[in-house]
Amino acid sequence: MMTLQQSRRLQSLLLGTLAWAIAILIFFPIFWMVLTSFKTELDAFATPPQFIFTPTLENYLHIEERSGYFHFAWNSVVISFTATALCMLIAIPAAYSMAFYETKRTKGTLLWMLSTKMLPPVGVLMPIYLLAKSFGLLDTRTALIIIYTLINLPIVVWMIYTYFKDIPKDILEAARLDGATLWQEMVRVLLPISKGGLASTLLLSLILCWNEAFWSLNLTSSSAAPLTALIASYSSPEGLFWAKLSAVSTLACAPILIFGWISQKQLVRGLSFGAVK
Repeated sequence: MMTLQQSRRLQSLLLGTLAWAIAILIFFPIFWMVLTSFKTELDAFATPPQFIFTPTLENYLHIEERSGYFHFAWNSVVISFTATALCMLIAIPAAYSMAFYETKRTKGTLLWMLSTKMLPPVGVLMPIYLLAKSFGLLDTRTALIIIYTLINLPIVVWMIYTYFKDIPKDILEAARLDGATLWQEMVRVLLPISKGGLASTLLLSLILCWNEAFWSLNLTSSSAAPLTALIASYSSPEGLFWAKLSAVSTLACAPILIFGWISQKQLVRGLSFGAVK
């Protein structure tokens, strides 16, 4: 018979093994993408797949020389960060009013906002395309910034609303009794308390903007095209260039992965915000 301590050790070992297995399973496609990016096109198509090969940088050199990676990367940075900033500026006051001045229509409004995410983007492609064309916004960063802000706003409002609901109203009432204005209440009390939740929401919005492909492919061609459009350009009628496609995908994923690793402490803190009272 196993003792209680041995049973707990076995359970911990099994859970640890399962966690590592899931982590390896999730990480393997990224590892294989990076590995393939250093292969020639011939090695990339080899059967069975080659783990031992002579690495080359020709794919990365090709991307910069022929495609202008930094042009697309700069578009991604400008569009994603601007759209995320606008989204947060709109969502914070909206979530504040719904969390602390709730009415009988608040829940219905939140559900309606979330229901807009269920609409297939292709269903509104034609009217949005015609509007962008009428206002001269085709192939501009402005068009993508507006679209990215609007499509991510429901999720961002929902998340911030959830974080604000976990904050005791007594804290805000105490600030009002001390003479705090609405602006001081927001900036000096509410935002510092919920900075973990806001940071995780900001990071999620940034990732969603960075990864958005549908609208970038349909509303841009070259001038305002982000990295998602650059990746799609390596799929041609002649076929897929797997090595080059892996290289450009690695370059597109690397900035947001690095940013996520740097911000993981705030992300975890924000996702667990309000879980423990």
